[in-house]
Amino acid sequence: MLVGAVLAVGALTGCGPAAGGAAAPASPADASLGKVTTGADGVQQVTIQTQDDYVFTPNHFTVHPGELTVTNVGHELSHNFRFSPGGGPQAIGAQILLLTSGQRQTIDFTVTTPGSYRFECSFHADLGQVGTMTVSG
Repeated sequence: MLVGAVLAVGALTGCGPAAGGAAAPASPADASLGKVTTGADGVQQVTIQTQDDYVFTPNHFTVHPGELTVTNVGHELSHNFRFSPGGGPQAIGAQILLLTSGQRQTIDFTVTTPGSYRFECSFHADLGQVGTMTVSG
């Protein structure tokens, strides 16, 4: 049963640089990216970043069964974020339809079944923009 986790990821509006046509300078990855923390309410939280080179930073994180908040931060290009249909032992319908440069979006859900869950930018999955969330047993 999905309850709530926050996941923010970018979506594709136009696979190019931000408005104005100029590419944003590359920024070093935040050291907190991918670190799973647990709030006083027991909700696990993780932040990932959607890079301009068709990758998620990080592209893997591990959580325990329960409520989850995932935040995705858009770096330059537009993307989306979803758990791949059929890409895990339990369907996760929470998704970010569109994330543009500089945006932060989150999704909330609950995951109860241990295993590996593939996530992706469906616009760029063929370019390798995929990752895995592992739910420990």
